[in-house]
Amino acid sequence: MPISPKLEKLLEKVYEPQQRFDQKFSGKDITFITNELGEPVTLFIGKRNEDGSIAGERFVRRIVRQPQGNVILKSHWEKKGSVSRG
Repeated sequence: MPISPKLEKLLEKVYEPQQRFDQKFSGKDITFITNELGEPVTLFIGKRNEDGSIAGERFVRRIVRQPQGNVILKSHWEKKGSVSRG
């Protein structure tokens, strides 16, 4: 399952640094974790379990920056596999 353009738009925003955010998106549960600059870098999407974890898929964001700066030249999300807890 690739990430939808609407979800990518949500994940392009800058949030509070090094935090976890739990939300609903298009009928699915999502959790994303931000880096030290507040950029989402890890995403879990699927169905939330009672303990707060998500059974579904995990994605990691690869970011290429401008040399000597924090300007993003390009980024993309890579699917890293399924996650499940029972």
